[in-house]
Amino acid sequence: MQKNDIFELTITDMGIDGEGIGKYEGMTFFVKDAVIGDKILAKAIKLKKNYGYARVEEVITPSTFRVAPPCPIYRQCGGCQIQPLSYEKQLEFKEQKVRNDLIRLGGFSAEEIDSIMEPAVGMETPYRYRNKAQFPVGYDKEQNIVTGFYAARSHNIIPVDDCLLSVEENSAILSEIKAYMDECHVTPYNESTGKGLIRHILIRYGFTTKEIMVCLIINGKSLPSWEKLIARLEKIPGMTSISININREDTNVILGNTTRCLWGQPFITDYIHLRDCENDFAATDTAIAYRISPQSFYQVNPVQTEKLYSTALSYAGLTGDEYVWDLYCGIGTISLFLSQKAKKVYGVEIVPRAIEDAKQNAQLNHIENTEFFVGKAEEVLPSFYKNTRGEMRHPDVIVVDPPRKGCDRLCLDTMLKMQPHRIVYVSCDPATLARDLRILADGGYTLKKVRVFDQFCHTTHVETVTLLVRK
Repeated sequence: MQKNDIFELTITDMGIDGEGIGKYEGMTFFVKDAVIGDKILAKAIKLKKNYGYARVEEVITPSTFRVAPPCPIYRQCGGCQIQPLSYEKQLEFKEQKVRNDLIRLGGFSAEEIDSIMEPAVGMETPYRYRNKAQFPVGYDKEQNIVTGFYAARSHNIIPVDDCLLSVEENSAILSEIKAYMDECHVTPYNESTGKGLIRHILIRYGFTTKEIMVCLIINGKSLPSWEKLIARLEKIPGMTSISININREDTNVILGNTTRCLWGQPFITDYIHLRDCENDFAATDTAIAYRISPQSFYQVNPVQTEKLYSTALSYAGLTGDEYVWDLYCGIGTISLFLSQKAKKVYGVEIVPRAIEDAKQNAQLNHIENTEFFVGKAEEVLPSFYKNTRGEMRHPDVIVVDPPRKGCDRLCLDTMLKMQPHRIVYVSCDPATLARDLRILADGGYTLKKVRVFDQFCHTTHVETVTLLVRK
């Protein structure tokens, strides 16, 4: 095999970035824009010892799972890596991705995983589901102001007026902001020179309340002629909060530390409703309200979040007498859900602002059986659970929802020392989930349930809820 060789390849799997995977003469090839089931004519563009990269020269036989993507710029944008794959096949792909990682990386047997995996939970309509969008701002080649998304592995802005994953209201908001910038000669930020003012536009939308938040991230201390921007945006139905966030650092981090409200209130409110997992996620009358600021971590797909959190609550098996710890609790989203059926819920989060939001959300919902702590779980839990003789007491349930990197090893060791009866692990990365579940299983826990949730339709990302029970 040489570079630029052309060969036939059948795609049998897909990778973490949505690229097709096939084998030819013992070598594994990764091919962008190919989907499971495609038979293609491929051209080798990069070769390693046992694998290589190729591009599609011709689709000889299209996959039966291939569909026409409704987004005209999905290839340039790269955000919806698997949009050309039928939605049913997307769910199967994600379920297999979690299953394979648990077997290959976690060391669990195929028989064990197959006996405890519950059906994947998808969406009836897998579009218009995002309640949050962050648009970088820049110039196109004709020096027109554009907003959109970064192309894959770059900071080149692909102009997007209406993303099919986001709410339709975003289009009108972006149009008004660009008109304001043209009228008032406000320039976009230039990463190369460090000059220019507007870096990003953050928009949040409350699916239940229909409230809208707009936050402009700026490379400066103030926004010129901001009254004209307010006059444009306040006319949009649902507009509730308009603010600026100051970020003058040379960084890829979008939000800075200082946010100032220009109009309305500094937050929007939305609700997460409890769902009945046993009856195909039928809605109940119970709902929890959350105040969401520009910095708040809040799941971007509220429809699926209700199902995911309801499943986590079901896995916890609460009867009203349990003491529960929610690690990596954020603004208290899962904590407040758990509080409905627990005796007491303790939340731990390293971000002080998130804990303040969690306390406010508890007050907003008149919930009195929660308590929140700032700090690392591996430091907070031992100090709380040691009795006067220095012995460890045992919580009934621990719930963890860590970032993509998974749980800190010290946190896992602390959980094993605490010996809760049940651990509910919510994960956004199957690889780190598999790693952490193996540690917990080796430490005396049995994996009882696994369920995949499609929080990010048409992307390769996947959420998983698992239950472990102490042996």
